Amino acid sequence: MDYLIKFVFGVYPYLAGTVFLIACWIRFDAEQYTWKSDSSQLLSRANMRLASNFFHIGILGIFFGHLFGLLGPHAMWQALGISDLGHQYLAMYAGALFGILCLIGGSMLWMRRMFNPRVRAASRWMDIALLSWILITLLVGLSTIFVSAGHASKGDAEVMLALSAWAKSIVAFSPEPELMLKVDPIYRLHVFLGMSLFLFFPFTRLVHIWSVPVGYLFRAYQIVRARRSA
Repeated sequence: MDYLIKFVFGVYPYLAGTVFLIACWIRFDAEQYTWKSDSSQLLSRANMRLASNFFHIGILGIFFGHLFGLLGPHAMWQALGISDLGHQYLAMYAGALFGILCLIGGSMLWMRRMFNPRVRAASRWMDIALLSWILITLLVGLSTIFVSAGHASKGDAEVMLALSAWAKSIVAFSPEPELMLKVDPIYRLHVFLGMSLFLFFPFTRLVHIWSVPVGYLFRAYQIVRARRSA
């Protein structure tokens, strides 16, 4: 078996995951003042809400789609009456929908970072590099839809099953990198780019994801009364 395949899809996932967890822990413990989203909304509000909403809705849909699509038990899909081919079509349509939303929002945010003078002045090189990496990963991911469509048109769901089996083997700490030899190179590139995001995660603004304010959904209402003179 190719040693590069063995390393990238048998060792690299654990390397990226270890750095992801330990570096996030160290940063939270030692550099909490850097633990923030660094929002640039105060510098410029132009198209910010539209771009941010599209980007976040898209990327959350993609994340959970990959999570359940790759790691969901095969028996679960069968119990829902979804065949392997139906599962593949579902992944293609959902991936296209959320991917396009994320691409539109991400492109708007990238243009804003690059060409809005105030935002560019306040941006670090990592901000631009990170957003660029996400967009490249997204474009490669969207391009896999066309390859999947070609497989689906022939009634072939083998690639999707191989990707799912590989992801489950990684989570089960019993890696089977040889499964990735069955998939097209474009899938392998997409998986590598996606895994690398976990490697970069602790050193970027992405750490604010850990602090998503879920508690706000369940907090008590605040009563605000205006103070007016008699």
